[in-house]
Amino acid sequence: MRLREPRATALIFASGKMCVTGTKSTHNAALAAQRFAYIVEKVGFKPTMIDFKVQNMVGTLDVGFPIRLEGLVYAHSTFASYEPELFPGLIYRLVSPRVVLLIFVSGKVVITGAKTEKDMTDALTGIYPVLVEFRKQNVTPIPGIRMPALANVATGAAGMGSSNQVSNSQGGAAAGGDREMEE
Repeated sequence: MRLREPRATALIFASGKMCVTGTKSTHNAALAAQRFAYIVEKVGFKPTMIDFKVQNMVGTLDVGFPIRLEGLVYAHSTFASYEPELFPGLIYRLVSPRVVLLIFVSGKVVITGAKTEKDMTDALTGIYPVLVEFRKQNVTPIPGIRMPALANVATGAAGMGSSNQVSNSQGGAAAGGDREMEE
């Protein structure tokens, strides 16, 4: 069953238990659970709210710089596992708070397994210095994606971007020249 406001989905089981997913906050999850209970009551059942609790929270973020996953897994092998042939992200299991982070080369991070918002912020506070330590240096910026000012100054992005454009246009000319010869 789905709600539009707050945006949520409920899985209602034959045992009478209900699982609410897809909300943006714990407050919205509780509100959605009450609304689902009201709908179930209108159908003819007698729902009661017993033991409402958050089981899992998921958060995403972008640290704004690419990360050297190979170095990170080598230095933190007790907590991290990285098998790029199976999954493109590094799996980092924190002990306290007990959460799992999926860290990608692009700098995107998914935090999952948290019971509270404080667990998520504590996990990010603990892992961020590690991510900065394994930050990739001298990365050529991708046109159209904003890079942090520090990275642009350190890599000389303006000069690199223009040379890439020249090499791309030369590659295009060579490809176009080949086509003309084929015709």
